[in-house]
Amino acid sequence: MTTPQPRPTVAEIPPYVAGKPPTVRPGMTSYKLSSNENPYPPLPGVVEAVQAGVAAMNRYPDMGSAALYDALSSTFEVPVDHLSVATGSVGLIYQLVQAFCDPGDEVVFAWRSFEAYPIAVTAAAATAVKVPVTADGRHDLDAMASAITERTKVVLVCTPNNPTGPAVTQAELDAFLDRVPSHVLVVVDEAYVEFVRMADPVDGLATYRGRANVVLTRTFSKAYGLAGFRVGYAVAPAPIAAALRAVSLPFGVSTVAQAAAIASLERRDELYERVEALVAERSRVVGGLRAVGWDVPEAQGNFVWFGLGERTLDFVTAADEAGIVVRPFAGEGCRVSIGEPEANDRLVAVAGSFTR
Repeated sequence: MTTPQPRPTVAEIPPYVAGKPPTVRPGMTSYKLSSNENPYPPLPGVVEAVQAGVAAMNRYPDMGSAALYDALSSTFEVPVDHLSVATGSVGLIYQLVQAFCDPGDEVVFAWRSFEAYPIAVTAAAATAVKVPVTADGRHDLDAMASAITERTKVVLVCTPNNPTGPAVTQAELDAFLDRVPSHVLVVVDEAYVEFVRMADPVDGLATYRGRANVVLTRTFSKAYGLAGFRVGYAVAPAPIAAALRAVSLPFGVSTVAQAAAIASLERRDELYERVEALVAERSRVVGGLRAVGWDVPEAQGNFVWFGLGERTLDFVTAADEAGIVVRPFAGEGCRVSIGEPEANDRLVAVAGSFTR
């Protein structure tokens, strides 16, 4: 007797590895620096907005997310029909591949980059084309352009790149887009866009307005501190946004998540004060790491990258003993989130004492 079998590609889907919680150590406060979470509590007024939404938990959420779409449209000055919301920007990545790729079609992206990319591609029975990042963790956009074939349907550009940290410039992105055929969808994944501080940063909204094949994906999980509520949004030309909405999960973004996102958009001044504090703390950490001898890549997200190779797990152990948990990528390195000042101090101390 045979049993139902999933598609063969399902067995090939790599598992998503989430950041682990910190080890509880008596007499020591432990810190989680493994998931790029915002260490600040919710913005003022957000909890109250969520509590109001909880009172209606017996009802389905607004499937059209009308109030959230209106708030996004007003905030970013884009038409409502150029928007699509989902359960985090990762949900949008899944939907984009599903909407634009047939089995066997190719999706080009840098590697290492966001680990959900190969999962989404394989789940759609498409083919992942991984283009190695440079030695300093940057996208090799020339190599990515050369990797595009007649089977390529989607290209993913993660800027800043998770987990290595560098971001592409507007000039680099424009030169790359000039080489991409117009029928290929280019996804500019801006999950960490609020943290970018560099010369010639990408202006995602201007880029999408000038290109019919560009879509931006963003999230409320990082800068806005709503990781637990799972809200992301895409900005794209109307036909692309419509395709995303067509394949979206009905009622995917909950009532409380919509309320939290709207309330957060209304408090962007306070949000940016927190972002500036995190950016300043990131600069302090990077300076401290370089002072003790580490040549870390340019950090444009809310994290830093240690290229440790085979020493990765040794570093994980040393960090854990100091009461901080980091995110390892076996055989490659560790990504460490910018957290509370005490946690960051411990990271610099661990790095300074770690034998390289």
